[in-house]
Amino acid sequence: MPAARGCAVRTLCFVAVATACLAGLAGGQEPSSNLAFVPNDKGEYTFDTGVLRGTLRAGGKSLGLSSVVHVPSGTRLDRSMGLLSHYRVFTTGQRYGAGGWDWPSTARLLPDGAVQVTWPAADRPFEMGALYRWKDPQTIDVETTVTARRDVSGFEVFLASYFAQSFASPFVYVGGHTETHDRPGLLLARRSFGDWQMFPRDAQIVPLIHDGRWKIEPHPVDWAIMPRLAAPLCLRRTTADGLTAILMAPPTDCFAISTPYEGETHYSLYLSLFGRDLKAGQTAKARARLAIAAGIPDEQIIAFYRQYRKEHP
Repeated sequence: MPAARGCAVRTLCFVAVATACLAGLAGGQEPSSNLAFVPNDKGEYTFDTGVLRGTLRAGGKSLGLSSVVHVPSGTRLDRSMGLLSHYRVFTTGQRYGAGGWDWPSTARLLPDGAVQVTWPAADRPFEMGALYRWKDPQTIDVETTVTARRDVSGFEVFLASYFAQSFASPFVYVGGHTETHDRPGLLLARRSFGDWQMFPRDAQIVPLIHDGRWKIEPHPVDWAIMPRLAAPLCLRRTTADGLTAILMAPPTDCFAISTPYEGETHYSLYLSLFGRDLKAGQTAKARARLAIAAGIPDEQIIAFYRQYRKEHP
């Protein structure tokens, strides 16, 4: 067949296979159709999709997903402060508390089984919300919304995910690096690159990263600025069975991805969301997705991201 047609067919095959892997079929079990969170009397929301089992808002606190188990393999996915939790929140020159997970918040179950979290403005110049919704048994979307109560500049939400120790190897999808042969590819965050590595969307966003927000106590961070992103896509893999946790977002919603080096004991990935000024009364949103798959190669992960971008332009 002609070369162009052959390339198109291969791309479609990658998307189809990636979708199958991410539908839980690679785990060898037929996934459950139960994609609704279930509230309990502790203020928590439990879930068991047949592929992933765990808790949202452990102890009724402003946390993401915790005690998450990959059911087919029995692998624990999270540690510390969980997955998809709203950690540091900044505007230019200011950080709002130690982390969003310390703020008082409310939550409610929606009719479709999703959970809506709300952080009222309190003493902050904005109110914030997050919507957690299952896409399929191994894929969850979180949409973060902010409404400014006065003009704010450089607004950022640092969305954090802390993985179990077995997920030691972090990769970020860069536009080019010597290890990717100067082409777009998934780059392993090696220790030689720096203790804490940040991959910006483009050069224009670097001044915001360096505006002093990361010098504010507690726990300031000196980021090593890495090559620009090809797209906001990153992952962590287990060292044993290749179970992969994939994080992604649209480029308009995520301006940087951060990680410590391979083997560093936070075992974390971070998405820097928004990165923009807001006028009083203005509402903005930022989307992100977490997917878990077993034995999925890099090409299929990238194909899956391309499919995601078609859904979330």
